[in-house]
Amino acid sequence: MWYHGLMRKSGILLHPTSLPGEWGIGDFGKWAYRFADFLVESGQQLWQVLPLSPTGNGHSPYQTFSSMAGNPLMISVQLLAEQGWLAPDDLQEAPGFDDSIVDFNAVIPV
Repeated sequence: MWYHGLMRKSGILLHPTSLPGEWGIGDFGKWAYRFADFLVESGQQLWQVLPLSPTGNGHSPYQTFSSMAGNPLMISVQLLAEQGWLAPDDLQEAPGFDDSIVDFNAVIPV
């Protein structure tokens, strides 16, 4: 169906930090790939995200220190290790984050 000259599409709004993650925050690792596969399998065409910039005061992506940089917390530690960019000794056990919320104050130091 055409709407104002554009084809309608469907999708899901989900910020990557909302994905599961053993390091206290969702990232662009295996769960992001699984989510993208889910979008394809369910016929979705769009993955809408909120700002991906480093968070500023109050950990808000809307109060960022840079509008051009990406948030380093969304880099997948697991994928870095799998690619050999991190040694096994670099990875310490995740300290048992609460998976119901993202606690930036606990995630940032890790």
